[in-house]
Amino acid sequence: MSPIGFVYFGAFISKRGDISSGYRYVKLALSLLDKVGRECAGEVICIATQIKIFVEPIQAALEHHNDGYAASMVAGDVFNAFLNTLLKISCMYVAGVKLQTMREEYDKLERLAKENNHSIFLVQIKQIQRDVLRLIGSVEEVTIPDHEKLIASNNSVLKTFCFRKAYISFMFRSYDDAKEYVLKFFDCRENAWANLMVTH
Repeated sequence: MSPIGFVYFGAFISKRGDISSGYRYVKLALSLLDKVGRECAGEVICIATQIKIFVEPIQAALEHHNDGYAASMVAGDVFNAFLNTLLKISCMYVAGVKLQTMREEYDKLERLAKENNHSIFLVQIKQIQRDVLRLIGSVEEVTIPDHEKLIASNNSVLKTFCFRKAYISFMFRSYDDAKEYVLKFFDCRENAWANLMVTH
């Protein structure tokens, strides 16, 4: 019995619309971690938390990403450590966290991404960081390295870009732009990595 299998199956069911059944599989996956080993704990916690935020209070559920980060670092899984941190910070919008706190968290994550040469994470961080600065009212410019090249070559980055642009356009009541980016988001969604939070 594999926690990875159960957590991804739970995520798949949730993405198809049955969040309560998906949540049961996610809880099963988490309970199996202590029985079969924690080598994949960071990845399991990362995916499980993205389902939990639809069932549990989001502020409390997001804290599980900290456990996912710690478990990933213990296992030497830098990718899932980054992913846990990025997903936690990305969901802070919905959790009502202060924008200044989000800005500080993004600054820390950006430094880590640069130190470890994670260019795709860096582009996604910068996209959300730009939105946070705009909502704060800052005129600070955010430059994104290889932005155009990554958007053109990576559908997952393009999907995130369209989602962020639609969100910020909606927040600033630029409804025509929001509609345009939502349509672009749906066009590239099928060939991109599935993020339950964005898809839902």
